[in-house]
Amino acid sequence: MRIFSLICCMLLMSTIIAQEEASINSPDGKLEVSVKVENGKPFYSVTYNEKVMLEKSPLGLVTNAGDFTSKMKLLEASKGTTSSEYNIKKIKQSHVSYKANTLTISFANAEEKEISVVFQVSDNDIAFRYEMPKWGDTRACVVEKELTGYNFPKGSTSFLSPMMQSMGGFARTAPSYESGYSADAQLESNTSGTGYVFPGLFKIGENGWVLLSETGVSSLYNASHLSSFKDGIYTVEYPDLAQNNGFGSVGAQIGLPGHTPWRTITLGESLKPIVETTIPFDVVDQLYEPSQDYKYGKGTWSWIVWQDNSMNYDDQVKYIDLAAAMDFEYILIDAWWDERIGYEKMEELIDYAKSKGVDVFLWYNSNGVANDAFMTPLNKMNTSIARKKEMKWLKEAGVKGLKVDFFGGDKQETMKLYENILSDANDYGLMVIFHGATLPRGWGKMYPNFVGSEAVLASEMLIFSQDTRNKEAFYASLHPFSRNAVASMEFGGILLNKYLNKDNKEGQERLTTDAFQLATGVLFQNPVQMFALTPNNLEDVPDFELDFLRELPTTWDETVFIDGYPGKFSVLARRHDQNWYVAGVNAEKSVRKLKLELPMLAGKTVTLFSDDKKKETYSKEIKIPSSGKVSVNIQPNGGFVIKN
Repeated sequence: MRIFSLICCMLLMSTIIAQEEASINSPDGKLEVSVKVENGKPFYSVTYNEKVMLEKSPLGLVTNAGDFTSKMKLLEASKGTTSSEYNIKKIKQSHVSYKANTLTISFANAEEKEISVVFQVSDNDIAFRYEMPKWGDTRACVVEKELTGYNFPKGSTSFLSPMMQSMGGFARTAPSYESGYSADAQLESNTSGTGYVFPGLFKIGENGWVLLSETGVSSLYNASHLSSFKDGIYTVEYPDLAQNNGFGSVGAQIGLPGHTPWRTITLGESLKPIVETTIPFDVVDQLYEPSQDYKYGKGTWSWIVWQDNSMNYDDQVKYIDLAAAMDFEYILIDAWWDERIGYEKMEELIDYAKSKGVDVFLWYNSNGVANDAFMTPLNKMNTSIARKKEMKWLKEAGVKGLKVDFFGGDKQETMKLYENILSDANDYGLMVIFHGATLPRGWGKMYPNFVGSEAVLASEMLIFSQDTRNKEAFYASLHPFSRNAVASMEFGGILLNKYLNKDNKEGQERLTTDAFQLATGVLFQNPVQMFALTPNNLEDVPDFELDFLRELPTTWDETVFIDGYPGKFSVLARRHDQNWYVAGVNAEKSVRKLKLELPMLAGKTVTLFSDDKKKETYSKEIKIPSSGKVSVNIQPNGGFVIKN
């Protein structure tokens, strides 16, 4: 009898344990996510090839209708599968096939209110979110805080960019995701009081790599970021109250049933899955139909080098002519155009551009109430009435796109502004680039007329900051593994002036080679890219470099990681139709000698753009051996491109 009782007791214990734990594997079986409740608190952990990538990490939300962080019990867990195929021209892969196993875990809090966490686990990616049902008659709630955390094994290092101080920077427009990165930092050193922006990259000792981000942020939620390293973990933090001049909640007001955005984790033993991931787009849906077939391409942009003084009719004609000479599709006309050129003369300028086969993007200030940004056009994008009136004129004038600047913040209020601008612009057949803006979280798929965001320490800071010029190669070697791994990045680069000013004689000296600049045109992915060429480049830059830029695509069918280490060097391959471009940059102080495996180019005669020992850029034809193996030397602050 005692043995029978003991057996019953053991069975009861195993049932309780089973109810308090659940796990899910990836389709290939290598990636495992485990979820359990300990002392009323939910946690998850992650292994890859039986190596720990995330130790026990917290889950949970706090809402104004209930606390879902403690006194929780696991009710049930159900498993399933999901798959999809989609085509999209403007991200790193034009055709994506997504397959994942799913785990839905239902919890109840002390008040018996339920909440679920839904995991989708593909071979190298995890996406999970919280889903909330209606609670009786409660059909709305405010999510005030999220406890989702990331507990990395000891010995891990980070590659992070700090969140900018709220209402700081130029005209109190921060945060705008324009801080630099530190590389291979000890976790204990990540003590920024403002936290760190998504995405965040981590090296897990010898076990591999992890990239953290989020996706699916729309007007229905706020965006978030990583906290500083506290008590051994990072957590998801909602926006600082001071953002948006202190107006608006730091959490999210949602209707029930409702859900949070997806938290994403990309991981693997190498950097390959980090570079090639499409998870930001795999788990989101397109939110509306495109009003037309949008055309992507390259453009010129006077402001980046010639600055505010170029906002006049004659200089814009010169840049239209430059775009036409380069076979570029667009010109971006920046701030002050409404005052210094005027609407009537702008219509003439747009007609002139059309006569040259060039279309126009116009710059706008998003501001009206949120900060002190004063550049005009002002008060044209911040209200529905003003926005639709302006967009009606834009469509009639023949403008093809907008660049909207100076947002500064991640509150739900600001997410609504982003979405409203995009939705209204689509109604008028306009593409949108955001500048001085947040990280786009799945927007490349969600919004069909979205064609890129800055959200990076971009080319303009090369003009303004010696420190940024000193670190140009360092940052460029990081972006394919971090910022540009999760979203299109409107960098505005390819500077071919020796000095980054109009005179091009002295002053802000460029420290990188021409081959480096050409390589960034491949490394940095964005479907519409405004390059920093100047009219004098038609005379002072070798023809082979200009011809390369004329042929360079801005959309890609395939992206492949070749080699690299963030902060040191980076080599990627991208394919457009049948043409492959392999590009690399070197951020180290010595020559980087590489032996690359390029099976996609095996046996082919290709063109190599590279630098000699004097850092002079050259072009020559080479034959790739049938093995696909080729040796390449990259000079310090230099680069290379191989194209077939």
